[in-house]
Amino acid sequence: MPEHAILREVGLRDGIQMAARFLPTERKREWALRLKEAGLREIELTSFVPAKVVPQFADADALAAALPDLSGVTTSALVPNLKGAERALAAGFTHVNYVLSISEAHSLSNVRRSTDEAIAEFERIAALKATPAGRGMVLGVGLATSFGCTLQGHVDPDRVFEVAAIVAEGGADEVIVADTVGYGNPAQVRALLPTILGIAAGRRVVCHFHDTRGLGLANVAAALDAGVRTFDSSLAGLGGCPFAPGATGNINTEDAAFMLDSMGFATGLDIPALLALRRDVEGWLGDERYSGAIARAGLPKTYPPGPTPPTLRTSSPALAS
Repeated sequence: MPEHAILREVGLRDGIQMAARFLPTERKREWALRLKEAGLREIELTSFVPAKVVPQFADADALAAALPDLSGVTTSALVPNLKGAERALAAGFTHVNYVLSISEAHSLSNVRRSTDEAIAEFERIAALKATPAGRGMVLGVGLATSFGCTLQGHVDPDRVFEVAAIVAEGGADEVIVADTVGYGNPAQVRALLPTILGIAAGRRVVCHFHDTRGLGLANVAAALDAGVRTFDSSLAGLGGCPFAPGATGNINTEDAAFMLDSMGFATGLDIPALLALRRDVEGWLGDERYSGAIARAGLPKTYPPGPTPPTLRTSSPALAS
């Protein structure tokens, strides 16, 4: 049986957070439902940030009304702080993702908190698990700028490991290793991930790569070698970071699904359905930066692939995410 690899769609959150157009709630709902129809089983649906900071997510509470229609899908929300987590739980989300920056410069510019202050906020969010409101909460913690930072430059891997250990021991259910500004390369991924998988100690490790310099899928392949099996991706490669000038967005969902399927992993995704959705999303959003080789060149005649010979399969270490 083929081994499963999971793509968590973040287009509705990371993908459109800087979009010029406000996408109406019903369009977002349609987008999410069509992702479900195309086989996506994990979707980051929205973010509970103040509307004055990111107007695109002013309808987070209203969009939560779509949760019953997304049964069978793990729907998560990004939260910037304790108040955001409380709002997300009250709206019906059980999976929340909190992001803190390893880079001090990025943390201060992005959320006006030092990394240690962001860790303290994580601890306050994790404490919700012990309350009636937080019963059943699944908390993912993103380690932003793990591979480098446009503001600070080098990010010390030992600091990445230190913060990963703090959040793993402090209540994180998932550790999300993020190349926020697209500085990562496969050698870094191979160097960082085995230690983080060990620190996670059975908790799921997710990789969040950006394709800023064309290495997004190469980094996915390196993470697969390390044992990671879950990746954030965005339809049409939408997204980006305000602190990475000229950057493209997240790894492209259609291309990542094609690569994983071609390598012999099972994603369960309907790529033609994703491409049809992509065309509609482009019409809804208008002039944004889209990417994707499969959208441009189409699927080859050899797709879907047959079983991959064992000698060509990515190794499956005993310690996997």
